[in-house]
Amino acid sequence: MMELVIKYLGSKRTLLPVLGAIAKQSQASRAVDMFTGTTRVASEYKRQGLTVLANDIATYSNVLAQCYITTDADTIDQPQLVDTLDYLQHLPGKRGYFTETFCEKSRFFQPHNGMRIDAIRDAIETEYSGSWMYPILLTSLLLAADRVDSTTGVQMAYLKKWAARSYNNLELRVPELIPGTGEATMEDALELARRLPKTELMYLDPPYNQHRYFTNYHIWETLVRWDAPDSYGIACKRSDAREATTKSAYNRRREMPAQLRQLFYAINTELAVVSYNDESWITPQEMTTTLRDAGFEDVRMLAFDYKRYVGAQIGIYNQSGNKVGKVSHLRNVEYLFLAGSKDQVAACAAAVPS
Repeated sequence: MMELVIKYLGSKRTLLPVLGAIAKQSQASRAVDMFTGTTRVASEYKRQGLTVLANDIATYSNVLAQCYITTDADTIDQPQLVDTLDYLQHLPGKRGYFTETFCEKSRFFQPHNGMRIDAIRDAIETEYSGSWMYPILLTSLLLAADRVDSTTGVQMAYLKKWAARSYNNLELRVPELIPGTGEATMEDALELARRLPKTELMYLDPPYNQHRYFTNYHIWETLVRWDAPDSYGIACKRSDAREATTKSAYNRRREMPAQLRQLFYAINTELAVVSYNDESWITPQEMTTTLRDAGFEDVRMLAFDYKRYVGAQIGIYNQSGNKVGKVSHLRNVEYLFLAGSKDQVAACAAAVPS
């Protein structure tokens, strides 16, 4: 099976069988994925036949959601899509903003791929903006770029030596589209929760520590926006990353618990499934109490032990590429909280594969 999404911090790939089993047991026909990220969970729900709303404030995430969630694989013109990707694949490379910023000022991509990205992205914008293919083409380019980057999976830094995959040539492929329909939104989670009608199933995977997705994946944000922003630092992060509008209360230790409490009080769903891990600023007991206080009859916690993401396993390095810190731990405990009626929570917990 072709890869569905980009490398991503906090990816729920390993939890998909569990999340899928819970969704199936819930017998829901509609679901909301409130912080969809790469749409991995929303896509699993869609494969199961649910009508899904996928929400995230990241521009690249919204494009992924338009590709995987709103696009119906049974209704597209597949030959036209294949021909278009073939045309883009054979465009000659050209040096532009992407090459200058992410291949020369920094070393996230090798120049031969950076120039290809510049050429393809320009063509997508000038020739296909407004087309039904637009989010699919952008997704194909994101996936292609992700396969030839030189990082540990986040874009706060690049590897001191080129990753072996960075020598490969950029290759556009048809994304693995899913039959069915859905909706993609790009709204503040709290504001969206306050206006949504009651749903049967809501999945929430909010940020719960200092890691900011806007800076961890700033290259994808720039590649999708294609706005050639001013940058700063060795990683050439977007200058607007310093602005308050791009910072979230979920990434501030003092503000996160209250923000999460407001969100749980605002959601209107029969079953809430909340992802969380042991690197959060609040304890599992506090999470359980907050969900109960929000009005859910029953709350049950499930725990799963997994390896940490590869960057955390490799260690901490300074801007010169020298190791400056120790790896504190190699594994995480991932938690799922089920909140709903007693019968539904018990049935969904019992359906989880061992």
